[in-house]
Amino acid sequence: MKRNVRAQMQDALVFQNVTETGLTLDDVQQRIMNFMTQDPQAAYHFVVGTDSQVFRGYTKFVTGIIIRRLGKGAWACYRQVIVPRELRSLREKLAIETSLSQEIAGRFMETTIARMEDLLTPHVYKGASLELFIDIDAGTHPVINKTSLYVKEMIERVEAMGMYAARVKPDSYAASAYANRFTKQSV
Repeated sequence: MKRNVRAQMQDALVFQNVTETGLTLDDVQQRIMNFMTQDPQAAYHFVVGTDSQVFRGYTKFVTGIIIRRLGKGAWACYRQVIVPRELRSLREKLAIETSLSQEIAGRFMETTIARMEDLLTPHVYKGASLELFIDIDAGTHPVINKTSLYVKEMIERVEAMGMYAARVKPDSYAASAYANRFTKQSV
């Protein structure tokens, strides 16, 4: 296995986007707060979602974090985690994807979500709002999506967290569009 694959497994909480690399969780949280401070009267969606891709000898997982100002842009970043084996079980891949999303979403629950809400609360009557989502890379249509067998289980896992709503295809853009885009490149 390549050395950089091993290094990425150890640096699991390092984030990047198209303009920045080496972001820490604190950096990501600060970027999100800065983005929201620009327009505290807006409606926001905070979304976390993970997708994966199997390559020869490993499986690459990418978790996207998106703060979306509805109708007015977004800020996003992602992290990747490499599992040094080819995961072929659809259920196992989906379970790991959901777990990785939950891990990152959970890291925002204690302080950052409260800070986001505190920023928006004075502006609620002017349209400010915040909705929290974990996007699951699965669909409910059994003919189109083999993942439909596991949707209920993954939704229940997300809803058990208490703060986040679960979304599946076609609404799960953080997983099925944003994170998916970065899974395609081998390491």
